[in-house]
Amino acid sequence: MAIKAIKVSVYAWEGTDKKGSKITGELSGHNPALIKAQLRKQGINPGKVRKKTTSLFSVGKRIKALDIALFTRQMATMMKASVPLLQSFDIIGEGFDNPNMRKLVDEVKQEVAAGNSFATALRKKPQYFDELYCNLVDAGEQAGALDTLLERVATYKEKSENLKAKIKKAMTYPLAVVFVAVIVTGILLVKVIPQFQSVFSGFGAKLPAFTVMVIGLSEFMQAWWWLLLGGLIVGFLGFRHALKRSQPFRDWLDTQLLKLPIVGALLYKSAVARYARTLSTTFAAGVPLVEALDSVAGATGNIVFKRAVLRIKQDVSTGMQLNFAMRTCGVFPNMAIQMAAIGEESGALDDMLDKVATHYEAEVDNMVDNLTSLMEPFIMVVLGIIVGGLVVAMYLPIFQLGSAI
Repeated sequence: MAIKAIKVSVYAWEGTDKKGSKITGELSGHNPALIKAQLRKQGINPGKVRKKTTSLFSVGKRIKALDIALFTRQMATMMKASVPLLQSFDIIGEGFDNPNMRKLVDEVKQEVAAGNSFATALRKKPQYFDELYCNLVDAGEQAGALDTLLERVATYKEKSENLKAKIKKAMTYPLAVVFVAVIVTGILLVKVIPQFQSVFSGFGAKLPAFTVMVIGLSEFMQAWWWLLLGGLIVGFLGFRHALKRSQPFRDWLDTQLLKLPIVGALLYKSAVARYARTLSTTFAAGVPLVEALDSVAGATGNIVFKRAVLRIKQDVSTGMQLNFAMRTCGVFPNMAIQMAAIGEESGALDDMLDKVATHYEAEVDNMVDNLTSLMEPFIMVVLGIIVGGLVVAMYLPIFQLGSAI
């Protein structure tokens, strides 16, 4: 019969130390009586002990991948310092401001306290700890080197999230500026240009073709703005729905993104970096190569690379060397293939793959910096042409009227 875990809550306390000075703090515990007992052990005379209430802003705070990376790094540090596993959960859980993260750490702790292994406890939370993460922790427990494996997992998670953040940074800035440009252009067409149009109607002269075209566009926007806005909203929601529910659509999108001029190269290099980093981490943890490639396939983040890795796995399982399998699939760059070959010949495959990952992560970093630097003047030019074009179109009739006078 399973014993129901007693809920742990955070309590805010007030008390006085041995000198009579008033002090306050927070502690996690099952009830106020136990909190007071803990305080007395520390030489504190407890006063008020109240259960800490979470604010409306923190209740729905989502657990992010960076929270999991921080948890892993802290667990690795605790294991290196020989702190008992259950005590490590208590210390780390109290350090998180996010109540959902505190709850997650406590739930994992309760599973371990009930007699389950750390890896088994993590597998019960698949939305936060993927198969690769759990397999590496399991390998660490079985080998008696949990501290080393947790450190490798922490490094892997930190570098992976850092790579994702760089890709997002490269994509977010241009999209944000384009969004602002569309809004500004819409306001000019719907609100500003009609004011000029009413002035031009009293001129009684023929307007320049450019001005007529812009006025026509403004009239169309005034009449059908709701249809355009509705189309954009429906298109965005449809795209989101297809991205979430349709695997064929996601696969098609992955393939097309790699074909884009600059973004494609960025995504390609980041996928190579993820492949090398994941395979290096799993192989160094003692996971057999064929099994490691299973985990790697899902971690590349692109269907083209996923299919390539699964094909590599089949070839390696028949006895083919990894570097030959990588060359046969026709996806990976020569540098990565050559480094894998050197690693296999020297018996240091994990070290060579780690160098490949570091190289391509640095390339992604440089590409993001260069892309951001190039995008700023380009976006300014585009904005200047759009807004400046609308302004010139409105002032052309005024210039012509001045020259006529």
